[in-house]
Amino acid sequence: MAKPDLNCRAHIESFVDHFYERLLADPQLAPFFLDVAQIDLAVHLPHIKDYWCKLLLGEPGYQRHTMEIHRRLHRKRPLRPEDFQRWLEIFTSTVDDYFEGERAQRAKHLATTIAANMQKSLPPA
Repeated sequence: MAKPDLNCRAHIESFVDHFYERLLADPQLAPFFLDVAQIDLAVHLPHIKDYWCKLLLGEPGYQRHTMEIHRRLHRKRPLRPEDFQRWLEIFTSTVDDYFEGERAQRAKHLATTIAANMQKSLPPA
């Protein structure tokens, strides 16, 4: 049976839910979200869903500045190259496990670019 593509809000929301389930279970990355950033999932997940809908569907909902958010986090606890690598591994495996198609491939490409750009933009740990 073919997997769906990330071609509508419902699929992107499902992806984000699966992705964050994995992130928050990961011993390397969960502390960034739970202890350092102390995210409130009820607030955070809608922003992330809007972010990916903007990137993949062109929806206008997301208006936040992601680099500044991550700079503040980095000042509290440095994000290291291996953290970006792990984030990308979880992102890619989540896409591959649940989705396929042109936008799924685009999401993985965008995630690779985002991780690389963010890593370059933050001061060395």
